[in-house]
Amino acid sequence: MKMLRFRSPSIRSLDLEILCTIRLLDDSEISCSIQRDTKGQFLLDHVCNHYNLLEKDYFGIRYVDPEKQRHWLEPNKPVVRQMKSQQPYTMCFRVKFYPHEPLKIKEELTRYLLYLQLKRDIYHGRLLCPFAEAAYLGACIVQAELGDYDPEEHPSDYISDFKLFPKQSLKLERKIMEIHKNELRGQCAAFAELNMLQRAHSLETYGVDPHPCKDFTGSTAFLGFTATGFVVFQGNKRIHLLKWLDVSKLKFEGKTFYVIGIQKEKKLVLTFHTSTPAACKHLWKCGVENQAFYKCAKSSQIKTVSSSNIFFKGSRFKYSGRVAKEVIEASSKIQREPPEVRRAQFGQSRSFNSLSHKNLIMNMEPLVPALPSTNEYEETATDNGVAVKESVPLSPLKPSAAPTDTEPRSTEGGNSSLSNDLQPPRVSMETSNLRPQTPKAEDEVEEDEEASGALTISELVYSPCASMLPTPVDDSQGGVDLLFSSPVQSPARLLRELHADPDIQAQLEAEREQDRAYERTRLAARSRMGGVLTSSLRLLSSNERVNACVLSMARFVAVVMGVLLVTVPTLLLLLESDIDVSFLHEIRQTPEFEQFHYEYYCPLRRWILCKISMAMENLWSD
Repeated sequence: MKMLRFRSPSIRSLDLEILCTIRLLDDSEISCSIQRDTKGQFLLDHVCNHYNLLEKDYFGIRYVDPEKQRHWLEPNKPVVRQMKSQQPYTMCFRVKFYPHEPLKIKEELTRYLLYLQLKRDIYHGRLLCPFAEAAYLGACIVQAELGDYDPEEHPSDYISDFKLFPKQSLKLERKIMEIHKNELRGQCAAFAELNMLQRAHSLETYGVDPHPCKDFTGSTAFLGFTATGFVVFQGNKRIHLLKWLDVSKLKFEGKTFYVIGIQKEKKLVLTFHTSTPAACKHLWKCGVENQAFYKCAKSSQIKTVSSSNIFFKGSRFKYSGRVAKEVIEASSKIQREPPEVRRAQFGQSRSFNSLSHKNLIMNMEPLVPALPSTNEYEETATDNGVAVKESVPLSPLKPSAAPTDTEPRSTEGGNSSLSNDLQPPRVSMETSNLRPQTPKAEDEVEEDEEASGALTISELVYSPCASMLPTPVDDSQGGVDLLFSSPVQSPARLLRELHADPDIQAQLEAEREQDRAYERTRLAARSRMGGVLTSSLRLLSSNERVNACVLSMARFVAVVMGVLLVTVPTLLLLLESDIDVSFLHEIRQTPEFEQFHYEYYCPLRRWILCKISMAMENLWSD
């Protein structure tokens, strides 16, 4: 038996090395070579070994496909099968699961990497916070970067050298300077970073990777998954919070994403529309992974999830990795000398006025656009220094198309190690007039004031930088609003348009009359049917579960019939052929097969051959 020739090239192709570049949280890069069968876990382990990181379950590697859709690299699949871009590959090392309680992180190195991620989130507008919180977070970053305030080294405008927020006003910089001078003195870099983590993790948008969607009214909303549960932001409000224990199922069909849960002892179904099917599938997979990570007590409880409950339909996905409780338990058992934390010096920090001098890299996360100065960030003078809590009407801001670079980075060397039971100092927060300086308002998002249970999270509309969203967005062509090629119209707006057009009203009335006539005919035909048949049809049409069961059974019967139609003729041809295989030879020797062969197969073959010969003779005679 001859060996197939195509095996040799495939064996040689396994030896080909592919270059991978991974961009880290401080914007430095490391490279490695992989083979075609290398799985994603190898790259994650490579980065963690570079850092000497043990608490690696919070992190992941993200890449962008040619359609600019982001994806998390799956650890148990080959890298080449997941990457659709041209070689060499470029990916980013990011925080995938945000710790619910930063104090339970054992090592200072892990806290430092989370600190770097939060700095990125603040700068890109993903971590939305009020003015007072923004000033405190900014002061913690400055303390970690510079240390104590020194009037001889720090000029009056030293805060302006830091690019901490999408757009920061002089008022915000003055507040940051005040906190840095008076409240954070004496804190080492590790302590300031922990203070920043403690304050940031209490914010509503902590850990949110915003997915832009349209709700059923056509309004833009941002969906996110946190340690608490599923959240929806619209305008400057969190309009939905569904805890993981109340979420029963996440599924998608095409570009429609469904969240099925229970709220106030009633079934709740939330429907959202994404711009592309790929964006919807990515949203669903992120939800499945976050629910498994934060909800399950053990990784053995994780089950494979289907995107639909219909038989033989939908995508299937299973989160592979440890869950949050197992990660915390494993962290508590770490017994080693704390690894060295290599923080960038101030001059090398991405915070230090170097954000617009970085070249973009192909297949990498798109970088944040610079924001124009707007009147929404002008401070309103208040003599008594009390924060104004009322939200202010904002005109939508459109970010400029020029992209700048990503986040600031780290702090001076010479910091003491932070013990695990370190408690941050209590800081009295003095609030001044609010015009929070964090993210910009970019989309025309309408606030739903009468929505029950809505929680105001800031004075500004939640609209992260469009270029940092998981779904591809082109700022120069309208941003998030033009993501959707066929936007869902608001019902109120649609009714206004219909009432304003008499031609449409006449057309609708004619259609209604046709529907009524069809309904009368259908009811008359149904009344002539038997009572038993009528009641059974009503039962089937009124019960969704019965309909689903019937549909599933129909699919099952169709699949079984298709398999039989393929396998039975194939087996028959193999039995009647001259192939000498042991199990076929044994079947041919059975009396049942011989009876079938002589009584059914041979007459049927003769009849078919006769018909074929007659058809050929008629064809040639014509």
